Amino acid sequence: MRIFAQPHYAENFVQSVFDSLDGFAGQTLVVGGDGRYLNREVIQIVLKMAAANGFGRVLVGQGGILSTPAASHLIRASGAFGGLVLSASHNPGGPDEDFGIKYNIGNGGPAPEKVTDAINDRTLTIDNYTVLEAADVDIDTLGTSLLGGMTVEVVDPVAAYADLMESLFDFAAIRAKIADGFTLAFDSMSAVTGPYAVEIFEKRLGAPQGTVMNGTPLLDFGHHHPDPNLVHAKQLYDRMMAPDAPDFGAASDGDGDRNLIIGRHCYVTPSDSLAVLAANAHLAPGYAAGLKGIARSMPTSGAADRVAEKLGVPLYETPTGWKFFGNLLDAGMATICGEESAGTGSDHVREKDGIWAVLLWLNILAVRGQSVAAIMADHWATYGRNYYARHDYEAIAKDKADA
Repeated sequence: MRIFAQPHYAENFVQSVFDSLDGFAGQTLVVGGDGRYLNREVIQIVLKMAAANGFGRVLVGQGGILSTPAASHLIRASGAFGGLVLSASHNPGGPDEDFGIKYNIGNGGPAPEKVTDAINDRTLTIDNYTVLEAADVDIDTLGTSLLGGMTVEVVDPVAAYADLMESLFDFAAIRAKIADGFTLAFDSMSAVTGPYAVEIFEKRLGAPQGTVMNGTPLLDFGHHHPDPNLVHAKQLYDRMMAPDAPDFGAASDGDGDRNLIIGRHCYVTPSDSLAVLAANAHLAPGYAAGLKGIARSMPTSGAADRVAEKLGVPLYETPTGWKFFGNLLDAGMATICGEESAGTGSDHVREKDGIWAVLLWLNILAVRGQSVAAIMADHWATYGRNYYARHDYEAIAKDKADA
C-alpha cells in the first residue's frame, strides 16, 4: 500500500493504463473497489485523470464500493468501454498491506495478456500524466455531477447485482426453505460482500439478522486476511463443526469473487464444489436449459471432467487466470467455470463470483431437500471421488518464490 501511496505512483499507473488503450474518447468507464485503505483516495485520482484524458462518463459505486463481479456486471450492463477495479483480491488490507488496480475490458472480464503487457511496458517508460485540477467529487451521494466536461454518476453498488442474482435463482424456493427453519451463516470477512450479503440473504431471502457475519467492510478487513479458506475463515469453520452448527455456511473474500462452501460438519473443496454446481445447475432457473460446457483451470481436480462426460458436454482445461475463461464464455462454449483457488462463476458475468456460487448451492439445497453432506455422498457415489492437494506459501521473499 505504501508503494501506491507514494507521490505520483498511482497516477503513473492509471496513465499507463489509459495510454495503452485506444478509442475511449467520450466513452464510459466504471470505477470501484473493495473499500480497503487508499480506495477512496485513488478513486478521486482516477476520476480527475479520466476527465483529463477524455472519457465522457464514469460510473462509480456509492462510497467507492463495487465487488469485482458487480463491477463486471455494471461494465456489461452499461455498455462501458472498460473499468478499473481497485482491489488486491483476497490479500490483506491496511497501511502496511496490499493494494491493487486491475483493468477490465468491455466484456466485463480481466484484460487479456496483450493489454496487460502493453500496460507493463508503458509503466517502464512513462514520463508524464494528465490530471484535471478540481475539487474532490462527492462519491457518497447517489446522482450525477460534472467534472470538467465529464459526467460522474454515483450508482447503487448492490441493487443491479442483486437483481441479476434474483433473475438466475429461485429466490421463492430458497426463501421458503429458510422460512421452514433452514439455517445458514455467511462470513463476509469484513470485506466488500457485506452489503451484498445483507441485501440478498437477510432482506430478499429472509434469513435472520445476524446471518451475515463480519458484514461491515473495513479499511483493514479488521486486521484479518480476507481469504476464504480453512485457515483464514477459521471462525466460520469452528461454527460449522460445532454440535449446534447451522445447516449451511459460506464465506467470500476481499473483493467478492472467491467462495468457501461448508455444510454442517462437511467442508466442500473448491474442485468438488465446481463439480457439484455443474452437475446440479439445471435445478436453478437461469441454467434450466443445461450447460454448453464446463471449464476449469489446470490445477483444479478432474472432478468436473467426470460431470462433463456424464452430461455429454465439453470440458475445457485452461491456464490459471479468469481471463482465459473469458474467451470460452464469449464464444458460448462454456457456461460454468472454476478454479481450485476457490473461484467459481458462470456466463452471467466475466469474473468469478462468490455470492453467485453460494446462491447456486442454496438453490440446489432447496430443490433437492438434502444436506450438504448427503449431496456430497451422492455425488461421489455417482461420479467417483477425486483427491488433490494445494499448498499456499505466503509472504516469502521474491527470489525464493521465483526459485
